[in-house]
Amino acid sequence: MDSPPLGQGFVLEGELTPLPQLWSELWQSRELIAILARKDFYVRYRRASLGLLWAVGLPLFQALVLAVVFSRVVRVHTGSNFAVFVLIGMVGWTYFSNTLSVASTSIVDGSGLSTRIYFPRAVLPLVSVIANLYGYSITLVITLALCPLLGVGLGLHTLWIVPATALAVAVTAGACMVASALHVYFRDVRYLVTAAVIGWFYLTPVFYPLSLVHGLLRAVVVANPLTGVVELMRAATAGADADWAKTVVVSVIWTVLLLGAGASLHRRFNRVFTDLL
Repeated sequence: MDSPPLGQGFVLEGELTPLPQLWSELWQSRELIAILARKDFYVRYRRASLGLLWAVGLPLFQALVLAVVFSRVVRVHTGSNFAVFVLIGMVGWTYFSNTLSVASTSIVDGSGLSTRIYFPRAVLPLVSVIANLYGYSITLVITLALCPLLGVGLGLHTLWIVPATALAVAVTAGACMVASALHVYFRDVRYLVTAAVIGWFYLTPVFYPLSLVHGLLRAVVVANPLTGVVELMRAATAGADADWAKTVVVSVIWTVLLLGAGASLHRRFNRVFTDLL
């Protein structure tokens, strides 16, 4: 057999996993995802002195700092209770940013497991999505409990929190599937994600209302896939911008695109991921 020309190297190829089969295998792996997610969440805080309080305390502390700075120093006016305005925004943003940062490297970090037995590699980023959902849920419940104490009434409109959570999980899952697949091939992805999250935060209306943004910058903020998530969560609590429905539609479109891109990448490279780890 002739050897390949010097410098040509080898091309890793694998059969395409049919899309219905990929989704079917992920559904069949739901118990595995739940077990690994639960283990990941509890192990993360098991040896910490304050335990699960860190999962709640950190986002609430960040929200408190933002609320003080932008209500007392910069004096951003939102037309509603600013503390709740920032708190609910931080709940959605923290879930997304923390999950993406961890899940983007999950396939590479989980190589010890994925090289031993076969399972869809998309399971690994989805484990991070579900694991961080525990902390998100606790923080969300505490935030909703604080609303009446801070002068923000709850009612039927609070039910918007259910589709807001579903949208947050879906768009996060899509972004994580894309980033984790790309990171197997391009190990710079972890650093790009870190840099992107820093800038992404300021383009997400966490501590400012959409009404303060105009022109090209407003178009960029509205096009942000996280803006719709934050605005829908505000519609359930502190009150959203007049154009909040438009931002939700944009987020839904982004969710479909990201999940589609993520599924396509995992469908194409699922069988050769382990050869690159």
